[in-house]
Amino acid sequence: MNIKNLIKFIDGDLLTKSADLTREIKGGCGADLMSDVLASIQPNAVLLTGLCNPQVVRTAQMSDVAAIIFVRGKKPPQETIDLANEEGIPLITSPFGMFELSGRLYLAGLPSLEQPISE
Repeated sequence: MNIKNLIKFIDGDLLTKSADLTREIKGGCGADLMSDVLASIQPNAVLLTGLCNPQVVRTAQMSDVAAIIFVRGKKPPQETIDLANEEGIPLITSPFGMFELSGRLYLAGLPSLEQPISE
């Protein structure tokens, strides 16, 4: 599934302008702890989160995340949107909660791209 199709599928609203909407998404991950994202997410995943600060974008950039979806209709501050535009990372807001979005994406054929975190 590419990002353009993803936006339609989740009733999303694209918040960034410099995003490549043709990039393919291989799966997903839901997290609010960015340390979990750094430790467990695989490349080309979509990240579902309720966090809206710039650290989400910085973490996504380091982890090769394809797009960030803010759950429950959350909208990040302009500082976060500006950073995402600089990095070319699509920011999307969706009215659905993390649990429902995860289920919808899984049913659409996107697997989990989370690896177990070893202690």
